[in-house]
Amino acid sequence: MEFLQGRALLNAIGNLELSGPYAEALTRLGHDLESVAREEPDAALGNGGLGRLASCFLDSLATLNYPAWGYGLRYKYGLFKQNITKDGQEEVAENWLEMGNPWEIVRNDISYPVKFYGKVVSGSDGNKHWIGGEDITAVAYDVPIPGYKTKTTINLRLWSTKVSPQEFDLSAYNAGEHSKAYEAHTNAEKICYVLYPGDESREGKILRLKQQYTLCSASLQDIIARFERRSGRSVNWNEFPEKVAVQMNDTHPTLCIPELMRILIDIKGMSWKEAWDITQRTVAYTNHTVLPEALEKWNFELMQTLLPRHVEIIEMIDKELIDTIVSECGTEDLDLLQKKLKEMRILDNFEFPASVMELFLKAEESSAVDSDLENEIKNEGDEIIDEVDETSTKEAESVNTEEDKEDKEDEEDEETEETEEKVIKPKRSELLKPNPKLPAVVRMANLCVVGGRAVNGVAEIHSEIVKQEVFNEFYKLWPEKFQNKTNGVTPRRWIRFCNPELSKIITQWTGTDDWVLDTEKLAELRKFADNEDLQTEWRAAKRNNKLKVVSFIKEKTGYVVSPDAMFDIQVKRIHEYKRQLLNIMGIVYRYKKMKEMSAEERKAKFVPRVCIFGGKAFATYVQAKRIVKFITDVGATINHDAEIGNLLKVVFIPDYNVSVAELLIPASELSQHISTAGMEASGTSNMKFSMNGCILIGTLDGANVEIREEVGEENFFLFGARAHEIADLRKERAEGKFVPDPRFEEVKAYVRSGAFGPYNYNELMGSLEGNEGFGRADYFLVGKDFPSYIECQEEVDEAYRDQKRWTRMSILNTAGSFKFSSDRTIHEYAKDIWNIKPVELPGK
Repeated sequence: MEFLQGRALLNAIGNLELSGPYAEALTRLGHDLESVAREEPDAALGNGGLGRLASCFLDSLATLNYPAWGYGLRYKYGLFKQNITKDGQEEVAENWLEMGNPWEIVRNDISYPVKFYGKVVSGSDGNKHWIGGEDITAVAYDVPIPGYKTKTTINLRLWSTKVSPQEFDLSAYNAGEHSKAYEAHTNAEKICYVLYPGDESREGKILRLKQQYTLCSASLQDIIARFERRSGRSVNWNEFPEKVAVQMNDTHPTLCIPELMRILIDIKGMSWKEAWDITQRTVAYTNHTVLPEALEKWNFELMQTLLPRHVEIIEMIDKELIDTIVSECGTEDLDLLQKKLKEMRILDNFEFPASVMELFLKAEESSAVDSDLENEIKNEGDEIIDEVDETSTKEAESVNTEEDKEDKEDEEDEETEETEEKVIKPKRSELLKPNPKLPAVVRMANLCVVGGRAVNGVAEIHSEIVKQEVFNEFYKLWPEKFQNKTNGVTPRRWIRFCNPELSKIITQWTGTDDWVLDTEKLAELRKFADNEDLQTEWRAAKRNNKLKVVSFIKEKTGYVVSPDAMFDIQVKRIHEYKRQLLNIMGIVYRYKKMKEMSAEERKAKFVPRVCIFGGKAFATYVQAKRIVKFITDVGATINHDAEIGNLLKVVFIPDYNVSVAELLIPASELSQHISTAGMEASGTSNMKFSMNGCILIGTLDGANVEIREEVGEENFFLFGARAHEIADLRKERAEGKFVPDPRFEEVKAYVRSGAFGPYNYNELMGSLEGNEGFGRADYFLVGKDFPSYIECQEEVDEAYRDQKRWTRMSILNTAGSFKFSSDRTIHEYAKDIWNIKPVELPGK
């Protein structure tokens, strides 16, 4: 759904090895390359790590000469442009296409029909036909992606949506009904207006589903047309999975599965068995998160209305899955079977097939017969016991003690409890029935696992969570499907081009620039980590990058910061699990302690810091927007406190994007990757920071685990609970056993005191309190990890004071980042999932 490309000019001329000649040519024309490059707006086609990873993958695919294309949508207004005002975040439409986009080539000759709504009918030929409804056209816009030191240029094909001019209602227009006249055009064009439109309303949900289907349908039609064109007159569909691999990036493109089935069955005339075999060998699924909102569930009724034929196909896939589960699991342990069916079905809260219900009902009837038989035997036994000599019974009764009575009472209580349990426990068949109070939904992630040839996570710890928790029952059924592919980033954009000074130093000390293509050569820096000459050059390059950021901050925010302070940066999508709140609470604690000290004490205790934040909060994510407001309020207070001066500054960079990252990351000294353990799939900004010699502070989450292994434990600041502890910690909280640290309580009270302005932060602070309830109970464990976090930050200060030690740590971070190139990741996908090889090109 997204590609976060950034600017294209510097990347293109860099990959073509033309940076020098191009700069000289511009100079002769009276222009400066950097000034010209700044005029290019970032392409507003993505938002976060998901989109940036996709763009890194495209760069690696081109550089490594793999035959591959990217497919996405051409968003007119992007996600939004972020302004920061006194009220916090304000969203306005992006204007990146206002002056046109010189990097795209419109392909008016390449377009495909896309249908919504309508109905499904059976033709005289016995085939299904999807007729009526709303028809639009998807038109291709191509963006060339040049590789580094190769003539290979692959393609990013983006779809824009429209209808034909005949859909314009001229009579309505002339009658003054202008909106009605243009209605069909508006409905088509708005599909590609905004990335991730708000989906709290039914209209918003429909729009999102239209976006997803447009992407899948147009792209698959294009892929199939190319396959048929290259096959010539004799198309062998059995070869399709050998010639085509479709990688679904998260659950947004899940409709690729029923859409490919629809095309193969309804249009190409295949049988269900043939089409399903081809589909399962063609598509693969990358899971990018364990968060529930990313494991999409679509309302069944809504999907049935919009895509009736696809719902029929999904129902058939679901039925086949149920048959497979029953066949593999057997019917001996019906409790286990019931659990598997509930967890693994694609359709949730949906009627089970009659054959399955019959299976459970028969078992219940059989159980009832067995129970009646037991009662009969028991009654016969009672009659025999009644015949025992009454005298001995009376004797037995006479020796009953108080203890016996208590025992009897306990037994009666237990019998009562057992009876109550028997009454309360519902029948298995009842548990399989849909809950009429809840909607039926389509679980897209389950459909991906069932329909795909492979399922991969994006970091070692994440892939284990995928196997052991998220899709455990599927893993037990198809263990061979599950893989790990740790994410990576392109070293071209993220060191070579964005950090030219550091790149020159690396080339000089490793003796070659081969590291740009073979990042394993970065490991050679380890042997020079203590070299004073390298350390001096290293620090000089970092300072020059910091000076650029000082100017940028002044331009964008008006704040003046010192290049001599530590640059402490957290830039990423604003989300509670990423815990920007933990960071800013730590800063508040730091500020409060400073205020309680004399000038001499605070100077001795604290290292000067510039704390930089950046990232967008989703427009309807209220709590995330509160966090943005909180950060800006804290910054406004601290930055104007003359008593504190340059000892502490807090800056929120508005409208964070790729170009801003290319400026901030080379200047960073400490970077915060502090998500609640087990919730960040991988992260890629951690890799970019580490590559640029930035030291990380973080939890054992996502790729942090592997980065720490590669750079060395002593070169990573670790804190916080571990992933395997999180469930028990939440349970402890729910039981009211958690005792917050006094320092954490102190910070909350300080915030509520009005120290950072009149805004009411009760809702935000309240989310960190209580033991249960929506938006309460500190679900992301900010309070739990707070003591560990501030103590770890003290270790950071201590290390930074020793600049020789800090520079050594910085060098070893760059040296240890060799594993995290997207080139490595792409080679692994190509070998293990796609089964493709690089194309051998003639000549250079």
